[in-house]
Amino acid sequence: MAPGETPRRSSSGSSTYFRRTRPAWMLLVAAGLGYYGWAVFSPATVPYDSLGPLGTFTRYLVENHKASLNVGYAVAWIVHVAETIYALKLCRDKGITDASTQFQWAVQTFLFGITSLTHLLNYDPLKETKRQ
Repeated sequence: MAPGETPRRSSSGSSTYFRRTRPAWMLLVAAGLGYYGWAVFSPATVPYDSLGPLGTFTRYLVENHKASLNVGYAVAWIVHVAETIYALKLCRDKGITDASTQFQWAVQTFLFGITSLTHLLNYDPLKETKRQ
């Protein structure tokens, strides 16, 4: 856990455990998925020449592999949905029973994927209760 960062807890122990993804990861994932969506849905508006090697690579993909680019974008979101479902299962398995906390995990995992899911995978409620 980052210095100064503590999980939310209630008297019910780990039922409300939630840990927010770091803002840098949030920004990176949001920018990446946003850029990918931009290239898929509005490739004519992407300023390829202003983006250096990333723009050159993106233009190549748009011009030569448009179908694969579209499928990859859909797969990325399917993976995020699958991660969200798995996060909800992990919540139940790890004793996180509070509905609003489960919702937070679901939303965060849907938007930020593995960067959120890693926190939940690493959470061990037995170790946390021993520390208290």
